[in-house]
Amino acid sequence: MRSLNAFRLLLIALALLAIPADSQAQIAVGISVHIGPPALPVYVQPVCPAPGYIWTPGYWAYGEDGYYWVPGTWVMAPAVGLLWTPGYWGWGGGAYLWHAGYWGPHVGFYGGINYGFGYGGVGFVGGEWRGREFSYNRSVTNVNVTVVHNTYNQTVVNNNTTINRTSFNGGSGGTTAQPTSAEQAAAREQHVQPTSAQTQHEHAASTNRAQLASVNHGQPAVAASAKSGVFSGKGVVSAKSTNSNRPATSSNASTNRPGGNSTTSANKSVANNNRSDRPPTAMNRSATTSKPNTTPYGNSNSARNAQNNAATNASSSSGSHSNRPPSPPQRQGAQHQSAPHPSSKPEHGKPERP
Repeated sequence: MRSLNAFRLLLIALALLAIPADSQAQIAVGISVHIGPPALPVYVQPVCPAPGYIWTPGYWAYGEDGYYWVPGTWVMAPAVGLLWTPGYWGWGGGAYLWHAGYWGPHVGFYGGINYGFGYGGVGFVGGEWRGREFSYNRSVTNVNVTVVHNTYNQTVVNNNTTINRTSFNGGSGGTTAQPTSAEQAAAREQHVQPTSAQTQHEHAASTNRAQLASVNHGQPAVAASAKSGVFSGKGVVSAKSTNSNRPATSSNASTNRPGGNSTTSANKSVANNNRSDRPPTAMNRSATTSKPNTTPYGNSNSARNAQNNAATNASSSSGSHSNRPPSPPQRQGAQHQSAPHPSSKPEHGKPERP
């Protein structure tokens, strides 16, 4: 076991030599993991508690019992004009190394990780310093305008159509982002270490077993909090479910479910055939388009011919012929001509046709 730990330390030392000097200050020496961190959980940003607070996104830290989630939270900047560069996990030297976050006049490289709420992988668009006051971009951050008055609206366009919750840079499945020239310049600037509130916040997460990935399976009950160190009560939000098998909406259900819209036209034709406000002739004509002919005289064409002949014979017959009983087809046709409503009584006790 000791030889294995010594070998790990040797790998870390080699990784440090391979990383530029301006980036070595970010690495938390001694934290080397051979298993990558879980995916970033999905959660809603708590409302900003008061002016001057800056959002610091949540991240997976590593302790004796494995990865644990440090909730995202609002913290006060240590000085006017400073912005927060989040930490990130990066693959190097055969292990995942933690690059610690820092405060500085510009946002540096944080692995291209999309932490959300203004940290889309490059820079920060959730707010900016205007003089000695920090202004919040309402299109990205959650602020109450009755409490925070220094706000503006700037639309942020996300060209990434794929939901990416990757929490590390490099290696298999990690982001492939590399520092830009501006981010490299930001790394060489004077930095300020995390505040005591941030350090205590991380320590509180490490002592809460519910924050362990092995317990919450990547969906911590405390994903974010309005104030650092607060893990219960108002302003605490949990991770949201990321199940992609969502139930279909009402508009899509009819087309996705078996027998949805495929039977709509058939149902409509059947409904028209069953209408009681239409004459039987109309019902028979519509029925021929969707179901087999049910007329007692064969197909619908012969029935219509019989009806037309009966009407012609009735109009051309003389009075002496009026006492002669008509043939059954003629009686049927005369009935349809003189009584178009289905409510008429059937002749000679025959049941009324539907």
